[in-house]
Amino acid sequence: MHSWFDLGHGTTCRQSSHDLAKATSQRYITLKENNGTSCETRHLSEKSTTRLARIERKIRKSFGHDRTTPNGRIAAALNYYLMDHAILRIFWTNYYEVAPGVFRSNQPTHSRFRKYRDQGLVAVLNLRGEENYPHFALAKESCETLGLELHVSKLWARHAPKRSRIVAVLDRLREIPRPFLFHCKSGADRAGFVSAMYLMVFEGKTVQEARAMLSLRFLHIKWTRTGVQDYILDVYEARQSLGVITFGDWISQEYTGRSIQTGFEHKNDPLSVAQLLIAERDKANGERAL
Repeated sequence: MHSWFDLGHGTTCRQSSHDLAKATSQRYITLKENNGTSCETRHLSEKSTTRLARIERKIRKSFGHDRTTPNGRIAAALNYYLMDHAILRIFWTNYYEVAPGVFRSNQPTHSRFRKYRDQGLVAVLNLRGEENYPHFALAKESCETLGLELHVSKLWARHAPKRSRIVAVLDRLREIPRPFLFHCKSGADRAGFVSAMYLMVFEGKTVQEARAMLSLRFLHIKWTRTGVQDYILDVYEARQSLGVITFGDWISQEYTGRSIQTGFEHKNDPLSVAQLLIAERDKANGERAL
């Protein structure tokens, strides 16, 4: 059913990625030469990269949604393997056992889903959400074909999620049968954050121990916008100096994604954000009591 996955377009994909990276790099160098400060250069380079990302999203949305015909399935496969970079995930897996019967990885291809199923995997938690893209449709199809129980939640790599999103993930982690695997796209950021949460909430690990799940070993880079995942742990760790609270209780009682995101973007001290969250909690509780 999935024989069309192996299309042999690796050269095309590498050339496309190379051209995109080269164009971005040349744009950055030109801007650096024409502007007097590195700050201006970085700002304009980020705008250029954002524009390229918007173009890529537009291209991704333009094809691959109709899988009812042979040509439609080929288009979906091209979208998945090239635009979603699944071709890189055939051999690079970011696969790791977080706890007994609990695994993390990047989004597996069909052959990898089958391999993990044959090793005893019974369920999958998709952290990318249910989206109208081939990457979700094909993963869902793989799970249905292989008899894997599929659960879906949505988090973001570069934005602090709402409290309800994190609570939903924790609920999924409680109910999903083992052994199971959770994945995002690359298995670096969202999967790293969920791994850290799992260790703290279900394995009793400290936040310092949990931080190992967000590291270069999994290609997580904290000094980029994905560093917001680390910042959540920074604020929680700072909160302990104001009184011990479990991670689960902190999420359900104090955490707000908006305040975390603002603090991260403005590089605010984590302790000051922890204090702000307590103040916001107390204010909300006082208003409910009226």
